[in-house]
Amino acid sequence: MAGIDPLVSTAWLAERLGDPGLRVVDATLPLVGQPGHGRDSYLAGHIPGAVFFDINAIADPDTDLPHMLPTPQAFATAAGALGLGRDATVVVYDAHGIYSAPRVWWTLRAMGYADVFVLDGGLKKWRAEGRLVEIEPQAPAPVAVAPAPDPGLVKDLAAVTDILATGSAQVVDARSAGRFRGETPEPRASLRSGHMPGALNLPFDRVVNPDGTLKSTDELGAVFAHVDLGRPIVTTCGSGVTASVLALALARLGRLDVAVYDGSWTEWGGRSDTAVVTGA
Repeated sequence: MAGIDPLVSTAWLAERLGDPGLRVVDATLPLVGQPGHGRDSYLAGHIPGAVFFDINAIADPDTDLPHMLPTPQAFATAAGALGLGRDATVVVYDAHGIYSAPRVWWTLRAMGYADVFVLDGGLKKWRAEGRLVEIEPQAPAPVAVAPAPDPGLVKDLAAVTDILATGSAQVVDARSAGRFRGETPEPRASLRSGHMPGALNLPFDRVVNPDGTLKSTDELGAVFAHVDLGRPIVTTCGSGVTASVLALALARLGRLDVAVYDGSWTEWGGRSDTAVVTGA
């Protein structure tokens, strides 16, 4: 995917629906604090042929942290059950525009998938254009998928601790400025407020347009002006979802190597042995 835009347009997808090598994935996740389940949105209407990827179910069952990556073998089994072969071109979308789809885009890439894209504007734009949706859930034919993770796209607590101590990479936090500065309480109970020492702040909504599409490369270049695009970058947020939005935006700027801190603030801010600072 080097040099290739990680997004595809609604027109591009509409022209290719039904292609045997294409797989469409609905990755809708409710916004933090929003009731319901992503499957509710899927069953209310989805792009024809799309399968539903349950971010909370295709996750590590042995942690209380939300939607952490499962083992490569567990992921391969789940992806195979959804019919997501490694030779397919996968297009991921969500109902909000661009919110949770980048999490699955990153997950697939972290698990070794090569041709993965996000639908720019998601189901929100698809519906606004009057395009066809269906309500019947898909029952894909399962395929065999072998584990083949790319560990370079994932950072854990130990790796982020070392990065902050050595300055070997930039940590960019996608949470709101109020949460980053410790002025706004965290939406998840028991988490401390503030940010990691040395982290930079870039609220994820600054890279997304009001219509749910991602900003252009010129606009993104201005948004990321305080980040050195020539140095390693790790993104973080509350639970690894909007950190993936920043990773997608950076991929549009040519940085396909950006890693995501999977545990993010739910892990860091929920511990007593991690450093937390407040203020700008």
